[in-house]
Amino acid sequence: MTAKLVDWFGSVTEDSALKQQAFDVPFELIELQKFDYALEGISFQQLTRMPNAVHASTSDALEATAYLAIEDFLHASIKGLWEAFWSQDEPMPFSVACLYNSNMKFYQAEQAIANGRLGGLCGTGILLNNSRHPHGKWDHVLELALLRPDIGGHAVGSDRQPSPSVLGEALFYALRMLLARSLSRLSFFPDPCTVFVLLVDSQYGGVVKVEGDVNKLNFDLNNVYECAAEWVKNHSRISVSPIDRIWNKLGNANWGDIGALQVLFATFHCIMQFAGMPKHSVEDLAADHSSRLQTRRVERQFGDTSVNGNGVFRYQQRSVSPEIVEVEDDSVKVDSKESMISEGTILWVEDSDWQKGFQIKEVINTGELTYFIASHVEESGKNLFLYVGSHPSQLEPAWEDMNLWYQVQRQTKVLTIMKQKGLSSKYLPQLSASGRIIHPGHCRRPSSGGNCDHPWCGTPILVTSPVGETVAEMVRSGQFGSEEAIRCCHDCLSALSAVASAGIRHGDIRPENVICVKSGVRHPYFVLIGWGHAILEDRDRPAMNLHFSSTYALQEGKLCSASDAESLVYMLYYSCGGVFPDLDSVEGALLWRETSWSRRLIQQKLGDISTVLKAFADYVDSLCGTPYPIDYEIWLRRLRRNIHEDDHGKEIDATG
Repeated sequence: MTAKLVDWFGSVTEDSALKQQAFDVPFELIELQKFDYALEGISFQQLTRMPNAVHASTSDALEATAYLAIEDFLHASIKGLWEAFWSQDEPMPFSVACLYNSNMKFYQAEQAIANGRLGGLCGTGILLNNSRHPHGKWDHVLELALLRPDIGGHAVGSDRQPSPSVLGEALFYALRMLLARSLSRLSFFPDPCTVFVLLVDSQYGGVVKVEGDVNKLNFDLNNVYECAAEWVKNHSRISVSPIDRIWNKLGNANWGDIGALQVLFATFHCIMQFAGMPKHSVEDLAADHSSRLQTRRVERQFGDTSVNGNGVFRYQQRSVSPEIVEVEDDSVKVDSKESMISEGTILWVEDSDWQKGFQIKEVINTGELTYFIASHVEESGKNLFLYVGSHPSQLEPAWEDMNLWYQVQRQTKVLTIMKQKGLSSKYLPQLSASGRIIHPGHCRRPSSGGNCDHPWCGTPILVTSPVGETVAEMVRSGQFGSEEAIRCCHDCLSALSAVASAGIRHGDIRPENVICVKSGVRHPYFVLIGWGHAILEDRDRPAMNLHFSSTYALQEGKLCSASDAESLVYMLYYSCGGVFPDLDSVEGALLWRETSWSRRLIQQKLGDISTVLKAFADYVDSLCGTPYPIDYEIWLRRLRRNIHEDDHGKEIDATG
């Protein structure tokens, strides 16, 4: 099959000459960073060391040790992930074995080596345990690792992609796995159309992700490989990670480095395909990073545990020993951005062709994030939301800074796309400005690019309008009644309807992401904000919230057509006095949803507020998990008829 793809590999490389890489990567860096935080408290231990080099000319003993080491590496990976995310009490339902190319069956490495099959081993797989099939079935293969000589040395291009011959072999095995799954009786989560193949040598490795519907494969017994190649070219989506180091010179896996991390993340997704959503999500475990960081600061007895804008802790001298001298360093003695920005501060923002000044009027701290109410220096009467992002030089940002990345950089991208596509509605936030802070003093930014050492240099800024009070604040102050609930439902549906035509979904509807605009308008209205987790394409993932995420999002890690509407129902339920139990796991959250919908507790609570909200909840319940789209127009009309305005002669604008 590889021979049939040679020209295609060449054309893909030529077409991508202006890009940094020929294929998309399977995981974004922000995903790997989040996963890295989640793995902080998890122990992985590879006991069989990887030999330093495995080449075609090496001895059988070294090659045998390499297969034993790969088997042990995958076993340590899957055992650690299973116990951390799924269960420490239930036995792991998976095993690891080597693939023998003569009969395409799986054998334990020690058994294969003892029986003289070393020369015929061609890969190592993670398989679902099945006592009836001790040598494995292909639809039971979670993941396959191909051990090939000098993967790292043969990586091509500045993006360190695997060579076409190795990649072609990975695609062959990926297609075999997909075909087996398409004929299987097993259920795969979320679907059987995605597989991962690992490429490794004795030091380096990478991940190949293949997606595609094999029902579109035109099968011809007389031309099997040609058909397979055509399917790869026309009906598959291939993602390839850069080749990175996994094992050090002693043969130990660098579990915390990006090479091993992307392999672990691929294995995590493979387990999820067979075992379903984990009991403890990545977000749940990663959220503990902040508390662990604070504990570490206390352990190290920092006098002041705050961090300046450079990500450097301010040192407070405690010892009177003459051997310790406190050095006055202006680059370190800089306050954090939050302490430097207060009421009255003027921030100057630059883009490629303009500069604008904004004066801070109010500092808002939600406990999770800090943002500001500001006004343009030339138009002080109009209030704006101003968000300050993380400094781009922070290579290992805190968990809070990942939230900032979604709030500022990612939301800027989403709002810019909305603006470019002409998506306009008064129920959507408007992008007023975005750019980088111009810091006080002389900027010593190098001519080659990058930023100087000032904590503000290069820090991204996002400015949006309008400004209002969040639903969370209204609920706390007792200002969210039946009228507000109906209008909120109408306005949020209007916002979702406006972006649905472009295939955009919100993915993070909760009380903190809806504001009520009252200033300067005759009738208050609601705006759906917080678009940092919006779904723009299939590979995007929504925020995971045990209280407000849809059932499909918690189960599948994706959104269905009705997911945003379902989250809106949960938000209205809570805002109208509905009570959530203590939810500490995805499993518990799903159980609460199943019980509440089946007993009609949500519909009853919303029915106490309004019959139209109860009917809307029933409608959403009927669509949950289905591919059928929300009929926005009919529900916007029904909700409009239930909104009481002073001016009955004017109909409420549904599109803005």
